[in-house]
Amino acid sequence: MTDEHRGGGILEVAPAGAEVGITVATPSGERTFLCTPARARELAAALGLAADEAESGPAEPVTVRADELHRGDVRDGDRAMTVEAVRVEAGTAHVTWASGAGRSWNQMYDADAAIPLRRRGRLPGA
Repeated sequence: MTDEHRGGGILEVAPAGAEVGITVATPSGERTFLCTPARARELAAALGLAADEAESGPAEPVTVRADELHRGDVRDGDRAMTVEAVRVEAGTAHVTWASGAGRSWNQMYDADAAIPLRRRGRLPGA
């Protein structure tokens, strides 16, 4: 790993009793942070999402109708939310979202509601 000045560092993660220890070591010193296992899982999910976004490259945000959402679409905003499923019934889009922390929930939209996306997911079969 490198910092903004291209200095090297090492990141180590290990159990620390009932918590998780995260140690950052650089030439100037070492610092250890402790967190709960739940927070460590949230961090791992956020790292995975950031890695996916970095690999896919920069993208221009787009806006789509709620009934045009599909699995893998990522909503634009402060916190990443990814579409897990969409079902459209009688002019209403029922969307199941998942957060980077692994939580999921359902939300209903008018089928023609404008939904801003950070990134489009892959279409089935693509």
